[in-house]
Amino acid sequence: MNKRVALLLLLAAVGLTASARPAAPEAATADACALPSKKPVWIDFADGSVPFWEQFARPGVVAAASNFIFPPQIRARGAKTVYFDLNFTRRTGTPTEPADPAIVADRANRLYTYASNAMGCSKPVIAENELQGASTLTPWSVGNAQYRANVLIFLRTIAARGAKPVLLVSSTPYTGGEAGDWWRQVAQVASIVREVYFPAPKIYKLGVVQGSRTIRQLFRGGAQDFISIGIPPSKLGIMLGFQTTPGSGGREHLAPASKWFEVTKLQALAARTVANELGLATVWSWGWATWTPGESDPDKQTNACVYLWTRDPKLCGAPRMAGAALNTDLTTGQLIFPRGSRCTVYGHPVRWDVAASISRVTQDPQPAFTAAYARAVASSYAHVTSKAVLDAEKAVIGLHFHGSRGAYVAAVQHDRATVAIARGVIADELRRALIQARLRVAGPSAGEIQSYYDTYAAAPVRLVQVKPAAPWLANSKRGFALGAVAPPRVFTLKNRQQATLRTMTGVFKVKALGPTVDLAELPLAKAHKPIVTALVSLARDTAYQNWLLEREKDAQAQTLCWRDQLPAVEVVPLTDYLSYLALDSGAAASTTTVGGPRGE
Repeated sequence: MNKRVALLLLLAAVGLTASARPAAPEAATADACALPSKKPVWIDFADGSVPFWEQFARPGVVAAASNFIFPPQIRARGAKTVYFDLNFTRRTGTPTEPADPAIVADRANRLYTYASNAMGCSKPVIAENELQGASTLTPWSVGNAQYRANVLIFLRTIAARGAKPVLLVSSTPYTGGEAGDWWRQVAQVASIVREVYFPAPKIYKLGVVQGSRTIRQLFRGGAQDFISIGIPPSKLGIMLGFQTTPGSGGREHLAPASKWFEVTKLQALAARTVANELGLATVWSWGWATWTPGESDPDKQTNACVYLWTRDPKLCGAPRMAGAALNTDLTTGQLIFPRGSRCTVYGHPVRWDVAASISRVTQDPQPAFTAAYARAVASSYAHVTSKAVLDAEKAVIGLHFHGSRGAYVAAVQHDRATVAIARGVIADELRRALIQARLRVAGPSAGEIQSYYDTYAAAPVRLVQVKPAAPWLANSKRGFALGAVAPPRVFTLKNRQQATLRTMTGVFKVKALGPTVDLAELPLAKAHKPIVTALVSLARDTAYQNWLLEREKDAQAQTLCWRDQLPAVEVVPLTDYLSYLALDSGAAASTTTVGGPRGE
């Protein structure tokens, strides 16, 4: 910081003594200044430039206005008032033409006197519209440094008189270096309100779920710029825009009016959610005035009623005023979850405890969250019964643990899991089998079949008879079983021996009709079908991963998560951590749906 800039900021610090301090009028009372204690406080711009200002002049509303004409009338009708200074640059100058700091404190004192008289109290909230050049990087020019020093002088002066200053900020603030120090100095004496405006048509096009999410993220971002540098949420607010001048955010020609009402409703709901979530002090509304032809909109009064009604039905009768143009649903797209749920996906919950339990296995909460999300997505496409899971668990114990449940439980615990977690993974695998069986994949080419035959010449193959028809035998009852897809026990049976084999996807009676031989010993003509079965199984594994990624991505448009923190779109095979729970390799190897485009 150069000496000139340092001097300017010093002037800001001593500016409180730079001018005489005229007294507030004796008529001012503290009661008129008192705002609702419940946070956030909703404040609406509603001075005489708003043709329907009377709509805001009612108990339960805090109206922002100026002059001596409308604030008393608004209060007389039961509303609270705060002072809205539309001419802040006249007090402080601009970054390119800053005012003489010697007169800034005097202007502040004069405004305080005027505002306290207009508000009828000695400790008025005074909103300053608005800071210029909030995004300016440091080092600042001499002019901008003087302007920022003037702003501090002004805010400190009215705060010292008892006012509660509010600084409005219309652009993304630069908060690095000395700029961050400046913002923190502002927050010591004033509240900061970030104006967050956006074109309503873009939000409407996203739909209720994504549109609501986008609004909430914009509101959070507006506050987080300041929270991230240590300014407490209790010193922050957001301002919503309902202006109708094209190019300024707001309605932007969105028609019919019902669409604008919908976006307005979603804004109010999003503001409440984010304010409660972060602990913001205030939520302001802007855009109701009609200073210019572009702001003359026949739907604006009804839209204001929708905004008030969404906050509290007692504030305005929007259903009566808007009629069929108003969708009165206040829950769709909102962060409302069943008890214990972190997200909902097509009505299926993603529970906090499930994601937490999976993270014991993954040792990382993010892939665990994604795995729980993928489970919810897949559950919308395939249902797995508890009996099927228990039967598959028996197969796992028989295949990998010689029938010893104790050994199975010990292995599960060794891998930081529980039986419940393991059963969840088994259900994932069974669900995958059901879905894979419905996926269409291209049949292998002659070259691919020959390549497999040559590459896996030593793979075991055996002629068997099976009942019922098995997917690992191309849904046939008789044929050559290949080691890549058939249960391992098939290849250890004695010739002509019959046995009952329990697999994760069913129980089969298998009879060995010949010896186990290498694939190379089987003529290609006879090896063709089992090779196709194996290649189709591999293709379906890949197809399922692609299918799941696509469904996860699509589902995010309808997914609601705590604080809009959505999981990553990934495939997280939990069998990478619990390999003995992997689905039998040939469970979805049927060729009944080979050919045609991929997908369901």
